[in-house]
Amino acid sequence: MGSRDTHGRLGEAPPDGDRGFTVADDTAGSDTTTADVVLIGAGIMSATLGALIRQLQPDWTIAVYERLDAAAAESSDPWNNAGTGHSALCELNYTPQNSDGGVDIAKALTINEQFQVSRQFWAHSVEKGLLDTPAEFINPIPHVSFCHGADGVDYLRKRYDALASQPLFADMEYIDDDAEFERRLPLMSAGRDFSDPVALNWYTNGTDVDFGALTQKLLNIVAEGGTVNFGHSVTNLKQQSDGSWVVKVANLRTKRKSSVRAKFVFVGAGGGALHLLQKSGIPEARQFGGFPVSGAFFRCTNPELVDEHKAKVYGRAAVGAPPMSVPHLDTRVINHKPGLLFGPYAGWSPKFLKEGSNTDLLTSVTPFNAFPMASIAPKEFGLLKYLISELAAGPADRVETLREFVPRAVGSDWELITAGQRVQVIRKKSAFNGALEFGTAVVNSADGTIAGLLGASPGASTAVPAMLDVLERCFPSQFAAWKPRLTDMIPSFGRTLNSEPDLFREVFDWSSRVLSLTETPADDSVEQGERRMAAPSAV
Repeated sequence: MGSRDTHGRLGEAPPDGDRGFTVADDTAGSDTTTADVVLIGAGIMSATLGALIRQLQPDWTIAVYERLDAAAAESSDPWNNAGTGHSALCELNYTPQNSDGGVDIAKALTINEQFQVSRQFWAHSVEKGLLDTPAEFINPIPHVSFCHGADGVDYLRKRYDALASQPLFADMEYIDDDAEFERRLPLMSAGRDFSDPVALNWYTNGTDVDFGALTQKLLNIVAEGGTVNFGHSVTNLKQQSDGSWVVKVANLRTKRKSSVRAKFVFVGAGGGALHLLQKSGIPEARQFGGFPVSGAFFRCTNPELVDEHKAKVYGRAAVGAPPMSVPHLDTRVINHKPGLLFGPYAGWSPKFLKEGSNTDLLTSVTPFNAFPMASIAPKEFGLLKYLISELAAGPADRVETLREFVPRAVGSDWELITAGQRVQVIRKKSAFNGALEFGTAVVNSADGTIAGLLGASPGASTAVPAMLDVLERCFPSQFAAWKPRLTDMIPSFGRTLNSEPDLFREVFDWSSRVLSLTETPADDSVEQGERRMAAPSAV
């Protein structure tokens, strides 16, 4: 596997015969293999980390193991993923209203900065020919915030005033004209009583991202010099005396068991990550528990209705409801075909994955997290009340909720689908106290040989900065040497776009052009494009 450097990370590339995107069946060869990196789960996080490593360290061998028979079959699937491009342009839970009436925009700025990092990495990968046909995974679509009633309109005005002066949000519009509302959102205006005032925060240059298609494309990058193994379940993992990990794998087709010895392991298994991190025995995993929340959405593929709505429109969560309950009517573009999604309608299941087990929640409870998990119920009464009300809702209630956005909605035009399972992070604060977190958390061992990602929103949209965080934590020595290459891939790397408006406009225009999100001006040559990118690459 090659000689170890001081951090035990260097490895040789596999022989040519072992390269490629394969579905291993363990029917030949040794029951024990080796790899520099093992990625558990074939979702957007593992695919992103693998694609980054492939470009930063092409001599490292990578092995991916996925329990299901397809990539991105859990939360990264486009119909399972609720965000499809969280960039805080329209999601109102990222701009909460303070008790004094002001609007807190700190989280929105952070998430937008993170999404710009992801967007630059995708554009770089397209420009270098590593990702093809961007319209298969990213398309332009306006991002819109919607409120009604005097209080809602007042809040959106304050939100606009707070955000419009920020470079990342400078193109946002505030709209409170009924006629303009009707022109831009005909499906939402038909049958609406405009005596109830309405307002919008409108951002034209938003995007829709199909993370399922993107994941598959990224895995093709990973497979150059590695293997992607479907139908393989990781059953255990144990660290060896030299710091490496032995990962136990079961082929679900042949029932054959094997092992892979790896220098670094990433657990990108979505809701299944907590159990695997607990099995690893690292002390850092003892600080966490998980609370599963399932969800459902209304889907509409009726061309007449789909043609009347071309936007992602987010509203406000009901009073006392958790951030995950923010209602939204989304345009989705999947396999070049648009559709509509409305929700979420929350449900509950003890499973940690959509294809998980009903024992997932019970088996995640350990002596280290039992009391912190139990402490959550009294503190999250609003969440429990919301879940109970959602579980009690019937079909007519769901349609009535939809009519806040689509006043003339007819239930027969919409089908109810089950979304991906979310596992919210419960972080241990003390022996008897825990806190429920609505975000993502990177967990890594002290020696940096294993890491995993827990949590949900904003999730996939911030996959690139999340995986850069993993690399910086787990490969501190190499990370310093990787910085020039990272700056080539992500021109704003190490900088804050919101404080550098010229740089933001430069990289945004570049990524829009490369990702085919805007028409390329007739005089915009490749040479001009290269010259445009010279400045962002310099730090």
